[in-house]
Amino acid sequence: MNKLWGHFSTITCHKWLVMKYCFKLGLYRQGLCHDLSKYTPAEFWPGVRYYQGDRSPNDAQRQAEGCSTAWLHHKGRNRHHLEYWIDYDPAGTGRMIGNEMPVRYVAEMFCDRIAASRTYLKGAYTDASPWQYYERGQAHYLLHPATRRLLERMLLLLREEGEEKAFETIRREILQK
Repeated sequence: MNKLWGHFSTITCHKWLVMKYCFKLGLYRQGLCHDLSKYTPAEFWPGVRYYQGDRSPNDAQRQAEGCSTAWLHHKGRNRHHLEYWIDYDPAGTGRMIGNEMPVRYVAEMFCDRIAASRTYLKGAYTDASPWQYYERGQAHYLLHPATRRLLERMLLLLREEGEEKAFETIRREILQK
C-alpha cells in the first residue's frame, strides 16, 4: 500500500505542477491532459511495482527487466516527449532522426522538466536544475536542431532569468508568434 500511495502521490503532484506551468503559458488543454496515460494500467502498475520515490520507476523497471514497458507506452502517447517525434529519416538513409516538434509541445516539455526536477529534488531544486538534468543527457538526445535550440533557449532563460521572467518571455515572445 505504501508504494501504491507513493506512486499515485508522486505522479499526481507532478501532473498538478505541469498543469500550473502550462496554464501560466496559456496551454490550458495541454495542462489538463498532461500525462493522463500514467493512470492507465499499462503505466500505473509498473510504476507502483518499481516505485522508489526519488527517481523514475521507469529506470528501475528498465534495470530489472531490460526495458520499461511503462515508458514505451508513455512516450508513444505523449507528444511533449522528444522520443514521440523520433522516426526513420524520410530521405531513406535508414537512420533515426528527431523530427521538429511543434512549439506548444516544446513548451510543455519545458514545463514537464521543471515539474520533474521539483518533484524529485524537492528542497534542493533551483532554477538551474532542469538545465543541469538536460545537460547531463543531451549528448544522446535525438532532437531536431530547431527543437534543440528552442528547448535550450527556454531552459537557459529559466536558469539565468528565473521562473517568472522565463514564463513571461516564453508566453510573449515564443508562443505568441
